[in-house]
Amino acid sequence: MFYWLFYELLFPLFSPFRVFGYVTFRTFAASLLAFAVVVALGPWFIRKMRELEVGQPIREDGPESHHRKAGTPSMGGLLIVFGALLPTLLFTHLANPYVWVAMFSLAGYAAIGFADDYLKIRRGRNLGLTGRQKILFQVAMMLVLGFWLLELHRRGLYSTAMNVPFFKNFRPDLLIDSWLGNPWTYPLAFLPFFFFLLLVIVGSSNAVNLTDGLDGLAAGLMIIAGGAMTVLCYVSGHAQFARYLELARLPGASELTIFCGSLTGAVLGFLWYNAHPAEIFMGDVGSLALGGSLGVVAVLIKQELLLLFIGGVYVVESLSVMIQVASYKARGKRVFLMSPLHHHFEKLGWDETKVVVRFWIAGLVMALFALTTLKLR
Repeated sequence: MFYWLFYELLFPLFSPFRVFGYVTFRTFAASLLAFAVVVALGPWFIRKMRELEVGQPIREDGPESHHRKAGTPSMGGLLIVFGALLPTLLFTHLANPYVWVAMFSLAGYAAIGFADDYLKIRRGRNLGLTGRQKILFQVAMMLVLGFWLLELHRRGLYSTAMNVPFFKNFRPDLLIDSWLGNPWTYPLAFLPFFFFLLLVIVGSSNAVNLTDGLDGLAAGLMIIAGGAMTVLCYVSGHAQFARYLELARLPGASELTIFCGSLTGAVLGFLWYNAHPAEIFMGDVGSLALGGSLGVVAVLIKQELLLLFIGGVYVVESLSVMIQVASYKARGKRVFLMSPLHHHFEKLGWDETKVVVRFWIAGLVMALFALTTLKLR
């Protein structure tokens, strides 16, 4: 909105408005606005959640130290989503389809998380949507996004090829051409693409959700991951940087820099109240939305594989759950004292704050490593 108003409409009349044409300025402004909105609305939102008795049910088999957190206001993800969407709407070039895909993913996965949180609060237990229901809704959202991306691909606005870390000339295409022109086999051409979206988007959404178990853990890691994705969006949409780093240039990706900056700023503002001892939790409405939108941005800028490093801690947390479940079903024994992994370290006697800060450090190291791979190819 501001891009159209100040740059396209008023810039010819007042030259200082030229700054609204720069992605860097709009990203900085959007990030600050997102942070300010969340910090300013935080006390009011927390008070409202307490008045509505929107408290977080605590996992019954979780660490004993967590039981005192029962009743802490939840659904803080609503504040994050609002704080991220408002600056995005104000500062991006809204004719860019990438922006709408990203915003739709954020709002869509937030809606799934909201339904899960609402059922937990209504029942007074840490049981909302069943695992099958949650996955079904997440997959449905992924399919909508996938067909949207295929339409953009048909119009020449999106590529189904992806970048591979450490290999500059290896860009496999996930969309298989129809075999021998047989229309009956053509639907098979979409299978690799949708399967990959399932792994990236749904996997990312659930990974952040599983990590959201300690005060500030998921939020701090998201700030790191969001900052790294902001850099990747900028270099992918910048002609000179993309050429220097030998990336496939994506002109539309530059506007995603503002979306990622807004998301990072909103989560940073939320961390002000979510740091230990947390005054509010983000809930599934926040974790599912943040993870889903992170995966969608990676798909849009063709850095799906690099997301494994950027969100490395999220990946390890998810693997710990899968290993624990598989081991218990196969051998009747647990590998970890408790999963996800952050609870394992709590059981070992680590203080909650120590676990969170050390996981942040690990996340930062992985994100920095991911950015170095841009030139190590």
